[in-house]
Amino acid sequence: MKIALLTLFLFIFAPSNKDVPASIYQFKVTALNGSDIDFSTFKGKKILIVNAPWYASEDPQYAELDALYKKYNGKLVVVGFLADDFGIAPGAGKTATEYRKKNYKVNFPIAARVGVKGTSRAPIFEWLTEKEYNHLKDSEVKWNFQKYLINEAGELVAVFDPKVRANDPKLIAAIEN
Repeated sequence: MKIALLTLFLFIFAPSNKDVPASIYQFKVTALNGSDIDFSTFKGKKILIVNAPWYASEDPQYAELDALYKKYNGKLVVVGFLADDFGIAPGAGKTATEYRKKNYKVNFPIAARVGVKGTSRAPIFEWLTEKEYNHLKDSEVKWNFQKYLINEAGELVAVFDPKVRANDPKLIAAIEN
């Protein structure tokens, strides 16, 4: 009986290990519209992953990211991840279903809301922010619109501060490199 209780105690209080895939191409995430975004379909293309606020669909960065997505169509995929990890409530009383109906006026895929910081961090953001997985560097998501650039081989090659806009020459040079 004591062994069973001890085992149960250890199971309940043991730290949870999220499954973090070894490759970006192993991720499948839920899109805002409920379908799947399968990263294996992006092989051979650059991927720009951006955490985006789900309460500010009119932010000019959405339009800039969409223009970038259109400009490099076929060579670059932009994937937005809706997040609200920065203490700004996305709207009292609204449900996830109501937010799914929101029109972000973009053509690039937008994933459903995920955690990007702390203990609620989604596995894809663990991969993006921990050198153990991404083999580039440890980073922290500082604010909305932080950008992660992955090359055609599926390797994280750059992390851009939220202040770096989609039309910034540094980001454009990294995409064209």
